[in-house]
Order: sequence, then C-alpha cells, then structure tokens
Amino acid sequence: MLNYIKFVFLIICLSSVSSAQPLFTGFLNHVNSLSDPAAKQASIDSFMIVARSQGIPLIEQNYATFIYNGLATSLTLAGDFNSWSSNSESFSKISGTNFWYKTKSFELNARLDYKFVRNATSWILDPENPHTCNGGFGPNSELSMPAYIQPWEINLNPTIPHGTVETRTLYSTNTLSTYNIRIYLPPGYNPGQPTLYPAAYFQDGFEYIDLASATNVIDNLIDSLKIRKIIGVFVRPNNRNEEYAFTKRTPYRLFFVNELVPFIDSLYKTIPQPAARLVLGDSYGGNISALISYNHPEVFGNCGLHSAAFQPNNYEAYSLIVSGPKKNIRFASVWGTYESLYSNMRNFRDALLSKGYDLKWKELPEGHSWGLWRASVDDMLEFFFPPFPVAIEENLHSPSEFSLAQNFPNPFNPSTIINFFIPKKSFVSLKVLNITGTIIAELINSTMNSGNHSVIFHADALPSGVYFYSLTVGNSAQTRKMILIK
Repeated sequence: MLNYIKFVFLIICLSSVSSAQPLFTGFLNHVNSLSDPAAKQASIDSFMIVARSQGIPLIEQNYATFIYNGLATSLTLAGDFNSWSSNSESFSKISGTNFWYKTKSFELNARLDYKFVRNATSWILDPENPHTCNGGFGPNSELSMPAYIQPWEINLNPTIPHGTVETRTLYSTNTLSTYNIRIYLPPGYNPGQPTLYPAAYFQDGFEYIDLASATNVIDNLIDSLKIRKIIGVFVRPNNRNEEYAFTKRTPYRLFFVNELVPFIDSLYKTIPQPAARLVLGDSYGGNISALISYNHPEVFGNCGLHSAAFQPNNYEAYSLIVSGPKKNIRFASVWGTYESLYSNMRNFRDALLSKGYDLKWKELPEGHSWGLWRASVDDMLEFFFPPFPVAIEENLHSPSEFSLAQNFPNPFNPSTIINFFIPKKSFVSLKVLNITGTIIAELINSTMNSGNHSVIFHADALPSGVYFYSLTVGNSAQTRKMILIK
C-alpha cells in the first residue's frame, strides 16, 4: 500500500511540472490547487511519506527544501549561509495547514550547519533531519549536498590498532595558570625504544578530540599508511579569547614555546626539531598558532590554520606574516566560502605564495564550523607528516626485509632524522662513521620491536663533511651517505 501511495503521488507531481525541482514544485502546484482542507492534509501526508523516504531537507539537483510540519506562529531558518541570523530567512506556509517550507540553492558539494527558529525565540534542530554536527554551542542540524563526501577518517574503526591517550597538567609561570593536556601516543609507542616521533600541537585541543574526533583521524591515517606515526598534544585553554587573541596572547605564546614544548620533549619520544613540530588551531586558535610559529620558527616549523580569525589587534598575525620577512615555516590553511573571513584568507594565501612559502590550501563551500574542521584535519596531517618512503611502506607487506631510508634533511646542520623499518623483533645496531670508516657515534645497540622507527643524529661537535650511517639487523646491513654542511 505504501509503495502504491508513493507511486500515485509521484505521478501527480511529475506530470504537473517540469523544473529543477519536479517533486517539490509538483507537490506545491497540486496542494495549492485544492480547496478542501482534508484533501490538502491528505496531500501533505502523502508527500511527507515520499520526502522522508528520500531524506529531508529534500534535495533536488542544487536545491534544498527545508520542511517543518507542525504548530508555529512564525518560523525562520538560521545557519552558516546567513551568518546565523534569526530573522532574515522566513519560511512560507501553505494556507490552511501547518506545513512550512523554505527552498534555497547551494553548491553541489556544500556542507552547512543550520537550525530552525520557531516563534522568534526557540532555536530547534530540524525534527525531520537525523544528521547533526556538534559545535561549540551544541549540536546543529547538518545539510550535506549530494556531492559532499562524508569524512570516513573521523569514525572509530574497532578493527585497527589504536593509540593511547594520557592526561597531564602543567603550571605556567608565564600565564600563572594550570593547563590540562591530553597526549596521544601512537600504536606501538614504547618509551624504552629509541624511536622518535613528530609532534602535532592542537589549540582548543579537547574540542579537536571531542568534536573533530582527532584521535580517530590519527589512528585511521596511520593504519592506512597516509601519515607516519605521530604524537598528538591537545591543549585546553583557560581563557580562550584572551590567550588566543587579546591581552594574554604573549604570555600564552611564551608558555607554549618555553614551557609546554620542553615539558613534552622531556617526557615523550619526540623529534626535537622544528620540521617535526606542528602547531594548529581553529578560528582564534589559528590566530595564536600563526603568532607562535612566526615568532618561533626555531621551535615550530609547521603551522595549520583552520579558518584563522586574524582580526584581533588590527590583524596583527596576518600583517606580521604578510609584511615581514619570509621564515622557514610550512603552512596549511582551510576555510569556507560561507565564512566572513574568506576574502581575507584568499589574500593571505596569495601573499604566502608570492613570498615562496610552502603552502597547502583548500577553500570549500562551508561555514565556520567543526563540520569543516573535522573533515580537514587529515589534509593537514598528510601534508606535514607524510608516510615513510615507498621502500619502507612496501616492506610492510614484504616482512622478510628491512629498509633504511635516506636521512632528512640532507644536507643537514646540525641534526638530521634517520628513519628505518624492521619486519620483526630483532637486535639492531645503528652507527655513524666518518669517511675513513671510523665509528664516531653509536645511535642504537639493542633489541627493538618490529615497525617503523626514527632516530635523530646530532652533529654539533663534528666538522662539515661526508658521513655514513649503517644499520645492522641480524646478519644483514645497509649503509647510506649523508652530508653535514656548517
């Protein structure tokens, strides 16, 4: 019977109109042609069956029709697309019924947050839409157009290895306050092994975990060989606006580089190089991330900006980077065209590219939302922490061999990173030799677990020249050349 009702109703609608919205326009033409209230209600009931089977908001080509079937004296639409104005987008109502509707056009790959405002004061989720996205002010209803691809990497995958999360606190003498910190350690992390890891530092850290599912993202990217294993440092602010943008921004910046980073480096197996550290954040968190990296490129060589809100202090961070000298920093930036800051971010992109910065950027038809940021954490991590060289990754599927990668950077001064892979638990020796074959450093001489490993070699006391590093696993050895230039 249900399928028959759908069939009959669709025939009525589709035979009455030819447009980009055949179903909804056909329904409107049909229901408005009826004068009997009972017939109108029967038409609405039939339409709702069809619409719910297709999904509400009802999407036809690039049009989305928002529907509310209930009691209200007024109804408006608020969301990313109108700066969350509660009175600029009114619904229409079919006379003699409680059926309200609002149609808008969007890009086919748009993803936006919204709510209904009922009777001018009551902000509610769309009762016909089960899809929501959590934000700083609670959940919102989510509109995703047909070409939008939902981020698979945010979902928990119970079949893959997972990292662990530790919680610590740190008192700052710069801000005179205590910070709560969560530290993500990748699968296989062993403090007893010499392997070192890059580190990603997140502003609004607890939101990146709770709203952006960042630990799921890292787990999934590591398992799918899209990034190397990393340590994640998730910092919770105490006075967010003041620390990220206003009166406490300088003490907070100094806390981050002079207290937090040494604290993490002292406790965990991090690579203590700017090229192996990332600081990233959203909105004002992007503002402070930019201030931290540009003022301290010797600490953070990578900066991620999710919809960076550069407005504070007369665009202080923006002006420093755009007008100041180029520094050794790599940038990644993501923003939405439904954000008021998108024009500024385009200018920022163009300025960085003209200065020769290494920059990955993405502009999407989205708003200032965790829906945008949660789906692009992977873009940033893949840019800053790509997987080990192909030879090492291939050996993940060829467990009979080990691999020694070329050191990075090379040439180097004064330190460099050596990456290698061993297929099973083995006794490992990693030595550095000069051009005469004399051993000048023994970096590893112990049994190690299988997997990818990183070791940092410091050459502060050595003269410029050609050196060799040799990895012995069991009865086999590999040797590569590296160049120190001071």
